[in-house]
Amino acid sequence: MRWLLRGDIASPPDAPGIWGKVFASLRRSRTRHRSRRRQLAQLLARFTETANAVPDGVVVLGAGFALEWWNDKAASMLGLRSPQDQGSRIGNLIRSPEFGAFLRDRRTDPITLPAPANPRLSLEIRLVPYGEQHLLLVRDVTRLQRLETMRRDFVANVSHELRTPLTVVRGLSETLADEGSSLAPEDRDMLMLIQQQTERMSRLVDDLLLLARLETSSGPAESAPVDVPALLQGLRDEAVALSGERGHDIRLEISGDCELLADEGELRSAFSNLVFNAVNYTPAGGTITMRWSCDSQGAQFAVIDTGIGIAPEHIPRVFERFYRVDRGRSGKTGGTGLGLAIVKHILQRYGGRLTIDSRVGQGSTFTCHFPASVCRPLAADRSQRPLS
Repeated sequence: MRWLLRGDIASPPDAPGIWGKVFASLRRSRTRHRSRRRQLAQLLARFTETANAVPDGVVVLGAGFALEWWNDKAASMLGLRSPQDQGSRIGNLIRSPEFGAFLRDRRTDPITLPAPANPRLSLEIRLVPYGEQHLLLVRDVTRLQRLETMRRDFVANVSHELRTPLTVVRGLSETLADEGSSLAPEDRDMLMLIQQQTERMSRLVDDLLLLARLETSSGPAESAPVDVPALLQGLRDEAVALSGERGHDIRLEISGDCELLADEGELRSAFSNLVFNAVNYTPAGGTITMRWSCDSQGAQFAVIDTGIGIAPEHIPRVFERFYRVDRGRSGKTGGTGLGLAIVKHILQRYGGRLTIDSRVGQGSTFTCHFPASVCRPLAADRSQRPLS
């Protein structure tokens, strides 16, 4: 017993018979135990060294998002102190309504917040569940945000500066075209080409400026009740005019009486992009359905066409600026390649999202989803209207 209590495994008592075997077995067991402890300590030391070498912050959260462990980078970015903050709820240390909602909803998409220890830094925070615990991954994105801001400012400034020369060129070409009787046919053709390309550049500049404004502002410039059914009836008339001789069957279906609290100009821009895309990418004689519906969960606007469709590998990238599924066809339709990027940003300003369901050769369905927070019942005097 004294030998066991001393913890001395090197020299067990000298005992004959069965007691000698007992002492030897105890010694082997304790030797293995100490060896495993040393291995675990070495593994833990290597893990800690590796985690501290990672350029991002790593935080292990237990039940109730209590702090269990964090690396040095997380400590410097989040201002965590050891051992004082051990076991504390991270929501009590990072006091931000957005971060609180992020934890409460257990969102897997990242959020960007100012660093608690240094508000001049911007942190991208991601929550990764594993078992009964969570990993909080923290990344410094200050430089990326600055570069993105510089890019947006550059695009906005260049687009703004292009407006004046484009206006001059367009005005001069129109003036010369008005005197077409004195021009040779080839000269009139050249002026027509100048006008077409100038109009295309003007649309591109307008879209770039709109996208820059959407990216740099946190919310809509103005929110007011928008009579969406009336807005869609006007868009349907415009789509019929755009279709022209192609003879598309353009339908408008409305179920549920509600309006949106939004900026009407932004909604018109988002909805018209989807509707006009459907007209441009649907073969002559095809069917295009504009469907508006709302319920207690929110509202949806869907554009369903029988057009050429989009291959699955293109769908994740169609929201990128200037990305084109079919560059040749996009050039013929006069698109800028910014339409879906604009739609996505407009919907995000109202907490909405855009989903795509498409089959090559069968058609596409683009659906705008709006949360119930921006919906309200349509006034009684406007709830009854004939559909075109």
